[in-house]
Amino acid sequence: MLYSIVSEDVENSLEKRKSARPAHLARLQQLTEQGRLLIAGPSPAIDSDDPGAAGFTGSIVIAEFESLTSAQAWADADPYITAGVYRHVTVKPFKKVLP
Repeated sequence: MLYSIVSEDVENSLEKRKSARPAHLARLQQLTEQGRLLIAGPSPAIDSDDPGAAGFTGSIVIAEFESLTSAQAWADADPYITAGVYRHVTVKPFKKVLP
């Protein structure tokens, strides 16, 4: 089943994001290689693809997991959690309808 993982950043998270980004992306790449990643990306703090120093306010990942428990465990192990980037993470089942 698909699950959405919606994460909210702490204030001024940009430097923490930069340091943990390679490990964070490596985990997403694993999901991609396994054919389990539907979409992933950050939410810019301003209306721009490249927010520069404004940074980001959070992230969204929608991917396939065996259960809500496994999706939560995957989210809890994110390097952004360890680095203190995220202040809150919500994991919920997701049903793709379109396209």
